[in-house]
Amino acid sequence: MLMSQAWRRLARKTSALGLMGTLVVFVGSIFLVSTPTAASAAATKQFSYSCQGTLFGSAAQTVSVGLSAPDSATAGATFDLTVNIPQLTLATAPTTATTLQVNATLTPTPGSIQDPGVKTGANVTTSTTVPAKDVVYKVSVPTGTTGKVSVKPGQLVLSLASPSTTTATCTTTSTEVLDVTIGTGGGGTDTDIVAYDCTLPSGGDADYPADVDIKVAMTTPTSASANADASITWTGTIQTTGDGLKVPTGFPTTSPKIFVTIKASGAGAPATATGEATLSTVTVGQDITTLPSVTIKVKPTTTGTVSLTTGDLAFGTSSTSPAIKCAAPTSGLKAFTFTVGSASSSPSPSPTPTTTTPKPTKTSTHTVTVTPSSNTSKSKTPKAGADTGEGGEMGPDGRLFILTGTALIGAAAVGGLIMRRRSIRS
Repeated sequence: MLMSQAWRRLARKTSALGLMGTLVVFVGSIFLVSTPTAASAAATKQFSYSCQGTLFGSAAQTVSVGLSAPDSATAGATFDLTVNIPQLTLATAPTTATTLQVNATLTPTPGSIQDPGVKTGANVTTSTTVPAKDVVYKVSVPTGTTGKVSVKPGQLVLSLASPSTTTATCTTTSTEVLDVTIGTGGGGTDTDIVAYDCTLPSGGDADYPADVDIKVAMTTPTSASANADASITWTGTIQTTGDGLKVPTGFPTTSPKIFVTIKASGAGAPATATGEATLSTVTVGQDITTLPSVTIKVKPTTTGTVSLTTGDLAFGTSSTSPAIKCAAPTSGLKAFTFTVGSASSSPSPSPTPTTTTPKPTKTSTHTVTVTPSSNTSKSKTPKAGADTGEGGEMGPDGRLFILTGTALIGAAAVGGLIMRRRSIRS
C-alpha cells in the first residue's frame, strides 16, 4: 500500500513537471520568435485620388495611390520615389494588348524630380482589369540639405498607350506630404536603380526600344594603390518596374555574354573600363531575368579618390557588335568611390647573417632517481579553463528553454504511464 502511494505521488509530481515543461517550451519558443531581425524600413503613405475620364467611364472613380521612399536620404545624392498604382477596372476592355501610362506630378521640397513625365505601368490585355504595378521617379536632393525632404503629390494622369485617347485625370485634395529624413542611410547608399534605354542595332522587333530598370551595385576595393589594378564587382538586378529585357530573334543562345562599361574619374584612372561575363541559359522570346556579376579592373596612376558611375550595357558575343545595346543615362547617376593609396615601396634587403665561432660546451653527467608520486594519474585543469569555443557571453538562448521543457514533458509522459498502470492493477 505504501509503495502504491509512493508511486502515485511520483506520478503526480511528474505530471506537474510536464505542465511546467509545456510552459517552458512555450516561453522558449516566444524567446526565439521574438529575436529582433534586420528590417528594411521605408517611408510610405497612401493618398486618395478622384479620377474622371474615358478610362473609367462617365462616373468618377476613387483610387488610392501609395508613395514610398527610403527611410532616409543623403544630401547631394538621389533616392527612388515609388508610386504604387493599384489594380484598376476599366470602363471598356481594349481590343488589343497595350500598356498603362502613368504621369505623376510630384513636388519635393527641397529638391527636384530628375526624370519627370510619363512612365510605363502594367501590361493591359483585352480585359477590363489592369493589374497593380509600381513606377519609379528619381528625386535629387541638393547638396547641404539637412532635416528632411517633403514630397507633395499633385495631378496624376492615367492613360492607355493604345488608344491614347483613353485617359483619366486624377486629383487629390490631401494636404499631407511624404517626409524623407536626411541622414547617413538610405537614398541608394550602396545601390542605384538605373533606367537603361535598350535597343536592337538590327531593329525589327516590337518589344524594342525598351525602358529596363536595373538595380546596380558596385563593390569597390577597400585598399587600392597607384599603378596597380583595382577590381570592381558590378552586380545588376532587373526590376519589375520597367519593361522586360526580352531575347530577340537571332540572339546567340550558345554562351551569350553581357558586357558592362563603367565610367571613372580621379586619381589618374582611365575614363572607361569594361568587363564581361557569361549569361545563363536564354530562350528566344523570353525575358532575361538574371544577370551575372561582372568583374571590372581599373588602374589608377596616382593617389586620391576614384569616382565610378555605371555606363552602357551590351548583350551578345561582342561588345562592339552587340545583339542588344542598353544605354545608361548621362546624368543623375550615383557615384561609387574608393581611395587610392601610395604604391607599395620595395622590400628592404635581408640582413647579412653574422658568423660566430661557437664556444665549446662542458658536459657533465649525473644519475638521478625519480620516485613517482601516488597521484600521478590525476589530471589537472588549466587555471584559465578549457577553451571550448562556446559563446558564454551571449546569455541565455531560447533553445535551452525548449530542451529543458522537452525533458520535463518526457518525464510527465513516464509519470502518466506509471499512474495508468497502477490504477489498472488496483
